[in-house]
Amino acid sequence: MALVLITGATRGIGEAAALELARRGDEVALVGRDPARVRATAAAARAAGGGAPVHEYVADLELMSEVRALAAAVRERHARIDVLANNAGALFATRRETAEGLERTFALNHLSAFLLTILLLDRLAGGQVVTTSSTAHQGGLLDLDDLQSARSYAAMRAYGTSKLCNILFTRELARRAPQLRANCFHPGVVRTGFGKNERGPWKVGTTLAAPFLRSPQRGARSLVWLATAPAAAALDGVYVVDEKVVEPSAQARDANLARQLWERSAALAGVTP
Repeated sequence: MALVLITGATRGIGEAAALELARRGDEVALVGRDPARVRATAAAARAAGGGAPVHEYVADLELMSEVRALAAAVRERHARIDVLANNAGALFATRRETAEGLERTFALNHLSAFLLTILLLDRLAGGQVVTTSSTAHQGGLLDLDDLQSARSYAAMRAYGTSKLCNILFTRELARRAPQLRANCFHPGVVRTGFGKNERGPWKVGTTLAAPFLRSPQRGARSLVWLATAPAAAALDGVYVVDEKVVEPSAQARDANLARQLWERSAALAGVTP
């Protein structure tokens, strides 16, 4: 029985993955920012029939202080984590900063995953980190001198850049941490709460497109496959689409860029590179 810690676990592919893993008998630890949704998802996971424990954590991962509090709570309860699924993410129509002075897209989609992973590294020895990326990374453009889009902000570009960061982080983590495996994946364009946290055209557009998008269950398949399938057990540092290893964009394969992003991220998160 594996222990899988999933962020963004209360809707979309995170919720679907949590329920499928619980159904299979894995122990799951759910992280969400809304206490009521965390309770509801945990109840559904317990009812899925696997019989393994289900743990509940509430944290707003836009805030690094809450990432640190989450890591402390997880460390207190769990001596080992078999899979950390860095799945929390969002798209924001306008640029705003968190109370800690970080642009929200960068903070939630990349830096929270980076920091949580670093804080749990010793618990992950022998395990795996699975990070939700996207083919949107192909539209990203990483400027190391403007990680937080202060010079100019376009929602899809910022989102795509954060997904590019996910792949670069995965590849550099695989290089720096041979004691674990690190992989990332594209879930497809999925019917989730993506875009609905914004008002106006973004919310209308995602609502109208919903009938043509993948189900959360299909979107979660690669996450579950990476976490559990024997065929995925040898993979490390790769990007997966529909349970197949795919080469990401040229920028996502830039080893020097990955190293520099790691160092900049460590400085922003206040940890040793």
